[in-house]
Amino acid sequence: MMNASTIMSILGIILLILIVLILISCIKIVHQAQALVVERLGAYQATWGVGIHFKIPIIERVARRIDLKEQVVDFEPQAVITKDNVTMQIDTVVFYQITDPKLFCYGVANPIMAIENLTATTLRNIIGDLELDQTLTSRETINTKMRSELDLATDPWGIKVNRVELKNIIPPAAIRDAMEKQMKAERERREAILRAEGEKKSTILVAEGNKESAILNAEADKQAAILHAEAEKEKMIKEAEGEAEAILKVQKANADGLRFLKEAGVDEAVLTLKSLEAFEKAADGRATKIIIPSEIQGVAGLVKSLVEVGETEKTVGE
Repeated sequence: MMNASTIMSILGIILLILIVLILISCIKIVHQAQALVVERLGAYQATWGVGIHFKIPIIERVARRIDLKEQVVDFEPQAVITKDNVTMQIDTVVFYQITDPKLFCYGVANPIMAIENLTATTLRNIIGDLELDQTLTSRETINTKMRSELDLATDPWGIKVNRVELKNIIPPAAIRDAMEKQMKAERERREAILRAEGEKKSTILVAEGNKESAILNAEADKQAAILHAEAEKEKMIKEAEGEAEAILKVQKANADGLRFLKEAGVDEAVLTLKSLEAFEKAADGRATKIIIPSEIQGVAGLVKSLVEVGETEKTVGE
């Protein structure tokens, strides 16, 4: 049997172990983005932030560990009625954050249920003032109104509502069918408008192309006419230059002939006849009047008389 001293030693060790365990349990480490609500003898004592803390055994206790990070709650669809008496289902997503752990712990018994019910009533009030089309096209407005009203209502609970989003808006089946038909008709109308605009642009482009083509053709014809006129002009100039050169050559030949006759000692009458031949060739049938110098007019008459006599004798001989 163990004696009394041994029993006392064992009890002392057990008591020491218990004391150590109790002291260890009184050491509390608060992590980042967390807070501890501490009560002393059932009354709120303090809110512990990040770091290491010690509580008094038995007298103090940690009432609640609060998560300070932003949290998301997705609520079930709620039945709401619009201003034009259309019943639809809308589910919401609420983003909130605890800003005051004390108010969150003691302000409301079940904060999440309170937020859900508050969201449902606020949503019904807002949608009740809107018609169906406004509800479907005013998500941003509804989200802003709900966030403002929820944030104001949850402020006494130590909760800040950062954002509210309408996740789904589900109208009745008949309304959805009517909306689909309306959307289909609208798409067909837009398609017809786009097709008509395309045809219009195509017609305009074709007309502009034809216009540009006609302008280019007219310009080409104009250039061709100018080139043709210039060619004709060059041709006429070349012909005139050729004729002038031929006349000069003829005159030169006549002058050389007269010079030769003069050098050969031909009399004045022959020279006068050669001069007349030169005038005749110079006229070349183009002039209607030839001016003959006065000194050779007598010789010209004599030559004419001789020619007439020659023709008369020829006629008689025949």
